Amino acid sequence: MELDIQVIIVLGILVTTVIMMVFEIFRIDVVAIITMLALGWSGILTTDEMLKGFSSNAVISMIAVMILGYGITTTGVMEKFSEFILRKVGNDKNKIIGLISSAVGTLSAFMQNIGAAALFLPGTIEISRKTKIPVSQLVMPLGFAAILGGSLTMVGSGHLILINDLLTAADLEPYGLFAVTPIGAVLLIAGILYFFILGKVVLPKVSGAGIKKSSQEKLMETLRLSKNIWYLSIEEGSPLVGMTAETSGIWKNFQLNIIAISIGQDIIYAPWRETAFQVGQIMALLGREKDVKAMGEAFGLKEEIAPAIFSRLDKPEDSGFAEVIFPASSEIIGKSLREYGFRRRFGLEPLIVFHNGEEIKGDFSDHIFQLGDTLIVYGLWDHIRSLKDGSDFIVATPIEVEPKNQSKTIPAVASFALGIFLTFVGVPIALAFLTGALAMILSRVITIQQAYESIDWKVVFLLAGLIPLGIAMQKTGAAYFLAENVMGLIEGQSPLLLVIAISVLATVFSLFMSNVGAVVVLAPLVIGMAEIAGLDPRPLTLLAAVSVSNSFVLPTHQVNALMMSTGGYKNKDYIRAGSGMTMVFLVLTVLVFYLFYL
Repeated sequence: MELDIQVIIVLGILVTTVIMMVFEIFRIDVVAIITMLALGWSGILTTDEMLKGFSSNAVISMIAVMILGYGITTTGVMEKFSEFILRKVGNDKNKIIGLISSAVGTLSAFMQNIGAAALFLPGTIEISRKTKIPVSQLVMPLGFAAILGGSLTMVGSGHLILINDLLTAADLEPYGLFAVTPIGAVLLIAGILYFFILGKVVLPKVSGAGIKKSSQEKLMETLRLSKNIWYLSIEEGSPLVGMTAETSGIWKNFQLNIIAISIGQDIIYAPWRETAFQVGQIMALLGREKDVKAMGEAFGLKEEIAPAIFSRLDKPEDSGFAEVIFPASSEIIGKSLREYGFRRRFGLEPLIVFHNGEEIKGDFSDHIFQLGDTLIVYGLWDHIRSLKDGSDFIVATPIEVEPKNQSKTIPAVASFALGIFLTFVGVPIALAFLTGALAMILSRVITIQQAYESIDWKVVFLLAGLIPLGIAMQKTGAAYFLAENVMGLIEGQSPLLLVIAISVLATVFSLFMSNVGAVVVLAPLVIGMAEIAGLDPRPLTLLAAVSVSNSFVLPTHQVNALMMSTGGYKNKDYIRAGSGMTMVFLVLTVLVFYLFYL
């Protein structure tokens, strides 16, 4: 029969897709495109059906979430979030994972899990950068918690909302809001403990995205630059009072650089040579500890613990080192730093000059710059950008941190909140989040060009390419064929075997079909099998709906797809971590439903 041939073709494409993914024969998005085209060329799907993934709720939601996340990041609001988390738990990886996972999982109980994950993702990246914990060890637990948290309430996931409609249509009583909370809580707690206990084993130590060093790290490593900043306050009676940066001999005698000095609540960055020192001022110094201590003893200075006023100096997102080259047309050629007024103009502290292969440190104020000289400076990225914008200098160090537009914090947060609020009141997630993304553009948080650039097309093609496979499984009856045959095998067997079969079948379907599609296929079969077995069909149907969230082995769930590029993960990373999580999910779900729901 034609139907049988189509089922065989679809199952063959499914098996081939799994093999290509597991063995990483091609990049995962390429595999998705191959699968999509195979369904079109084989005649299983029409061209419109084959391309339906690009207009699906999942893909449009993903695009909108990427834009919203980028917009929030540009305002710097996530830096404040990360600072709050670190104040609470410090740099302990397990505590960070526990707090973030608990928060995102709880939030997923009342909103779509992709939205909850997107809300926490930028802040998690900030935390990774500040703590030096590889982002690959934080992002996957965040994504898994978002998926698990969707089972805390009956409105946490689209398929749980749908299951009540299917039960009502079958003349069965629907479930209340918190009917699923016991199993959801067990799964979320187990997911957090899973990474507490096995995180070191199952999570990649360094993500694919984290192998490549930043240009800042390369520069510091090449020139042996240390970002050790020390703070000394000028006490009453200090001989330094009344001296200037030049007459004090700080550069020449102590080999230290003053990168900033406080005057009340104001800061002078890279104070020029004639700045006079006063009682009560605090200096931020770059250099070696022994030189700082020697200077403190010589001038009777008191060491301070990183005053809050200088917080920008030690943040990688706010300040750093830069390599500066002088073109032939530069005004500084033939002049010294003193003559040019470098510190006064730019608020940057010169650290090293490379001249004819020679490294010059200390006081080189009178060095006459020549073509080919290179200057190493330290300061705020904002100041380095102003250096880059002029024609006298070529900044060879890429500025990898984009400027934060804090003036747009309120419209950015409001736009994100709008998208989330709309999902709460029942607006489809794609429409809700795309509306929020457009609000960010219209309120000038980001430009439309930045919105386009924020989209990770690898993730888009991954989802858009695999969605047609789920459509084909439903259209040809391949999904129904699999479900019917599995159910047929266990007819007349013990209720425990039936629970296991439903959970496993739903898990397999969740990897290649939408959760909603999997529930639509499984619900009528489960209801029929339960009635034949003389069991209440309601808990078994709920079991199927919960189990379609067990999608961890491959990055085909939209949350995992969103996390994949950020964490630098490969398929094998999901197979390693996800297979264990899948087994934990299966065992706990089967036990809880068999013991407490049936």
